Amino acid sequence: MWVNNIIDRIKLPFRKDKELFSALYEILGFYPHNIEYYRQALMHKSIGKRNDKGKPLNNERLEFLGDAILDAAVGDIVYRHYEGKREGFLTNTRSKLVSRETLGKLANEMGLSQLILSAGHNNSHNSYVGGNAFEALVGAIYLDRGYDACMWFWENRVLGKYINLDKVAFKEVNFKSKLLEWSQKNKVHMEYRMLKQKKDDNGSPIFSFQVLLEGIEGEKGSGYSKKEAQQLASKDTLQKLKREPQFIDAIFTAKSERTKMEEEPTMSVPDPEQEQQDFIIVNDNVECRTDSVELVTAVPTESGGEDNEFDLSHITHKEKSREDIIAEAEAAAFAEE
Repeated sequence: MWVNNIIDRIKLPFRKDKELFSALYEILGFYPHNIEYYRQALMHKSIGKRNDKGKPLNNERLEFLGDAILDAAVGDIVYRHYEGKREGFLTNTRSKLVSRETLGKLANEMGLSQLILSAGHNNSHNSYVGGNAFEALVGAIYLDRGYDACMWFWENRVLGKYINLDKVAFKEVNFKSKLLEWSQKNKVHMEYRMLKQKKDDNGSPIFSFQVLLEGIEGEKGSGYSKKEAQQLASKDTLQKLKREPQFIDAIFTAKSERTKMEEEPTMSVPDPEQEQQDFIIVNDNVECRTDSVELVTAVPTESGGEDNEFDLSHITHKEKSREDIIAEAEAAAFAEE
């Protein structure tokens, strides 16, 4: 068996190497062949270490490799364990098992977080640093012992001991709620756009939705219900937010433009003095004209009185009696004669 349990056969010139070998054995269940892979897996970029060629020496490249290996290994395990389950169920189960939150908790429980070399980080409570280190550890195992060792590590050291596979698989994770919570916290507009609705070969409806954040297109999801489609779209969008900084930048740029338009003040401020003057009739005997409005002043007549056309003295709010109305009617009748 490729697992070597005899530490006495390994030459360890330094005490710190013996301690690291022992600590890794407690986590892995086997001793490393090339300790340097694991040492690099535990180096956070904050320490600023470089190799002989001046290139950064940290766990980011191993993290990338381990992420891919984890997806494959856990996908393999879930596929074989849940025979007959749909792709959506398998994808959700794998996503929960390899999520940054899950890996961070594993790093803490297994004692991996205490081995991370970093500057200014409390690794025991930082799921981001711990989760990254766990992925880097898997990358180190792959380079050191191959894919089978990664599978053995997950099946024998993680499942059953730290994770109940069935409990995780059937635990409902509301990705839509998580994305909505993130959007509200950051005051980002979020909506779901339905792309299409069709039927499969059995006549069952299939829905497709896409997430929009500040109008920026997120990920798409399809399912046998609107809820399932939106859940998948939300899950993939959360992954995109986590892994693509440029996606977040585009969202907050769009948000900034929106809020700028909403908060932009009116440049033209009305003059209160001018507003009052608009109600004043200027009597300067000059006929004034504008492009669309003609203003005419009152012109005195030869008799010295105002033109009868503008005489409004006959308009009154005083109510007339019945006798006054009859008298006016009779006077008007005689005047016509």
